[in-house]
Amino acid sequence: MATQSSAAAGPTPSQYDPASGYLLRMFRDYQSNAVITEHYNYTGKLSDNSNRYSHGLKTEAIIFLLVCLLIVAENAVVLLAIWKNKKFHVPMYYLLGNLTLSDLLAGFTYMVNIITSGANTLTMTPVMWFLREGGVFIMLAASVVSLLAIAIERHVTMVRMKPYQGDKQGRMFALIGASWVLSVFLGVLPILGWNCLGRLDRCSTVLPLYAKSYILFCVTVFSGILMSIVVLYVRIFRIVKCNTQQRLAAGPQRKGLARKSQKYLALLKTVTIVLGVFIACWLPLFVFLLLDFFCEANKCPVLFKADYFLGIAMFNSLLNPIIYTLTSKDMRRAILHLLCRHCLLTKDGQVKKIAMPFLECSTSKADGVSHRLEGLEITVSSGNFSPTTIKAIYPRMSKT
Repeated sequence: MATQSSAAAGPTPSQYDPASGYLLRMFRDYQSNAVITEHYNYTGKLSDNSNRYSHGLKTEAIIFLLVCLLIVAENAVVLLAIWKNKKFHVPMYYLLGNLTLSDLLAGFTYMVNIITSGANTLTMTPVMWFLREGGVFIMLAASVVSLLAIAIERHVTMVRMKPYQGDKQGRMFALIGASWVLSVFLGVLPILGWNCLGRLDRCSTVLPLYAKSYILFCVTVFSGILMSIVVLYVRIFRIVKCNTQQRLAAGPQRKGLARKSQKYLALLKTVTIVLGVFIACWLPLFVFLLLDFFCEANKCPVLFKADYFLGIAMFNSLLNPIIYTLTSKDMRRAILHLLCRHCLLTKDGQVKKIAMPFLECSTSKADGVSHRLEGLEITVSSGNFSPTTIKAIYPRMSKT
């Protein structure tokens, strides 16, 4: 009878196979609030003199919130301008819209992260913590991967000498889909098991529930993306330079040399801004996370200042619309029309004098000339390729 009663009661924990036992233990840990306190205490965050886990939002957190609001508002305006203007309903603007959407969501998720941080962190369960941090990570990763997708699109367009039309739309949507799949995949790895629950010696100090090996993996992936973007833009510059030299060789030398010099300076300036801003925003965070990987728990006090380094990376989402979208004259006109049509535009759609500085965005006479030279700077900075632009860059091959 005792044996029958035991059998009727079901299997004991020791009777589960190892895989089932691991899943049960993981489920139990994911729902335990004590795990958060244990990990934060081990990494030294609870003993930090800032007392950020026992008080409300600090001044820097409020500043970051305001920056996030600006990121959301800025990118929302650009998205609305793309949606309301049929001129932008073409493949060349799809990637720019995708980048804008990821930056908007990055600002929103980081804003949620700030609000739920501090003392609220210690009231969370691990699964809530993974969702909070993973949301920010996915959106920031989507922004970075979108920059790579834009660089790939521009490089392919310059090499093939054709803008995206007709059957080429498939490649554009493939780039967008791949960017989100990769971002979500990277972001959900910790909640799927690549974490340090039950293994405190492997924990990151910056993100106490993440494994250091996962942090190193992500830094490696993002560093590879950074190098790929640099290589692609350098190749774009070299392609344009080479073909422009061929074109100028066939024309008047005196006039050609002047145009050549101005065009190279304009293109080099744009490429420098694109790469410089990206590196300036993300490289500090990469170095910071590498330091997190090599430092033992409670040995590097600078690791308790992670918010500042993440905030610098967030500035990339603030600057992306300016670099990648507002460099288009058509986009600037659309935004003027959207924000203040009556005060900046006449009834017949002409731009008033007060709005001309924003529309032209020229700081010198040389810049103005550069914008008129086949739209080359706009081509590289905003992706606004057209058949005319392609023919201007590749005059001989377009005739064949």
